[in-house]
Amino acid sequence: MTTTNVRISILALLATSLTSCSTTVPQTRVKGSPIALATADLVQARRTSLPLETRAGLYVAAADTTSKLFDSPLEKSSAKKLYNSATGELTMLLRSSPSATLWNRPLQVSAHGKDYQLNFHGSSRDGFWPPMEFNSFVLSQSVPRKHIRRTIAVPGVGGSLVGIKKLSPLPSGDIAPFQPKRGFVSPVTATLDFNGSKATLGLIDPAVQSSVRLRGKVEPLAADFTAPIAFHPASRGLLDGLMGFIHADRYVDTTALYMLHPYDPKRIPVVLVHGLVSSPQIWANVINEVEGNPQLRGRFQFWVFRYATGNPVVFSAMRCREELAKAQTLYPMPNGFIMVGHSMGGLVSRLQSVDTGRALWDANFGTNGQALDTKLPPDHLVKRALLVQANPQVKRLVFICVPHRGSELATGRIGQFAMKLVTLPASILGAVEDTVGAALIFASGKRTLPNGITSLSPKNPTLIALDKISIRAPYHSIIGDRGKGNTPNSTDGVVPYWSSHLDNAQSELIVPGPHSSYELQQSINELNRILLVQLKAGKTPKP
Repeated sequence: MTTTNVRISILALLATSLTSCSTTVPQTRVKGSPIALATADLVQARRTSLPLETRAGLYVAAADTTSKLFDSPLEKSSAKKLYNSATGELTMLLRSSPSATLWNRPLQVSAHGKDYQLNFHGSSRDGFWPPMEFNSFVLSQSVPRKHIRRTIAVPGVGGSLVGIKKLSPLPSGDIAPFQPKRGFVSPVTATLDFNGSKATLGLIDPAVQSSVRLRGKVEPLAADFTAPIAFHPASRGLLDGLMGFIHADRYVDTTALYMLHPYDPKRIPVVLVHGLVSSPQIWANVINEVEGNPQLRGRFQFWVFRYATGNPVVFSAMRCREELAKAQTLYPMPNGFIMVGHSMGGLVSRLQSVDTGRALWDANFGTNGQALDTKLPPDHLVKRALLVQANPQVKRLVFICVPHRGSELATGRIGQFAMKLVTLPASILGAVEDTVGAALIFASGKRTLPNGITSLSPKNPTLIALDKISIRAPYHSIIGDRGKGNTPNSTDGVVPYWSSHLDNAQSELIVPGPHSSYELQQSINELNRILLVQLKAGKTPKP
């Protein structure tokens, strides 16, 4: 055989060997430590060229090997890391299989000549999620979190995941009610328990359960509570807030209540309402810190109300009322809900817990009020906005830097300039101009239709009238003074103390921050305290 032929034969043999390695896995292992063998199985399981069942078998084998080492002083740390990777990645692999053919049904998988019977834990809601609760999963460690100050995670066993649930679209093609664009999300920890060749895959809610029994022994459960919060990106938060202010007409369809997690009747809803030129993304760190409190974790569910802040406050409050009423028809809310509002969002929240009678109506229309009341039908937009009844399900309110009596900035040069940028929706323009425009001009003496800026003027008749109406639910105030310590002559830079102070608040905390004091640790600590007060008042049992 010539040298050339020898070379060709060697190359052909190498090519055949490489091809074989890319599609098959040796059925007998080379010798090595259990950690080395589990590592090799994990590496092989990640090869997308292998059949799904083969990869699943390797993941199960890696988890089987490592779960036997949890009591080993020298190897338990490495074993748990490998086990957590295997269980998390196995869960993603099975759920993402074509048409979910490998999900939520008994499977037989093999690795190295050993057969495993793989089953799914059928949840009775004892801390386990039902297998069909989520449509997909992502690894917690893969979620970017640059906009989150700190990661709140617990070491332990199990693959930390973000469970994503998307409901079927409505017949109209619209997204299901209250569902964020990226879906509902929740923390999930995947575990594999073994009894001989039987393996059971469980999806645990770490907000409810902090430990798990594996191979007959109780182990602390791994958890990442920050990843689901960070899953909703904040990159467009500021831009969306600005566009929602300037182009309120373009944001009519996105004005809605959104639930971040699937609804759970055991958890009290906390409705977060952002302020002027802002968006729901401002609450990411607040939610993260509340979830990081072990006393509160699993006791609350967070909802956000998103609205275009260029619209008049009474219109946005009306839309919030309608969204909450819709939610109450679908979900029982046995313990009511709490509202937390920042800046303008505090006014939107306040208008959920007042009985206005004709006070706002008469304040806006003066002597024309009675004639307009007779002229307009009960369901007219202006009546829905100004004739308000308190929602008895609002059990507590938290006001953060709220201009209850307005802000002088709304009447200054900045406010006047900003007011010219706002484009109101046609629904508001038509309803106001065609039916009550003349009365508004007569009552206010101005020819400018109300918008988000005029709503915050200290001379606004709605604010003046609202200030005299009692708030039905208990309420608390958090007020910034920019660290100057000069209350009652203080201001947060936007809202002065005389506007944000309420005499009958159950508590008032002055924090050393600016108008954006919702993210201060002192503010978050106070919110945590208030939520604990509500838990004690409502006597809601721990899940």
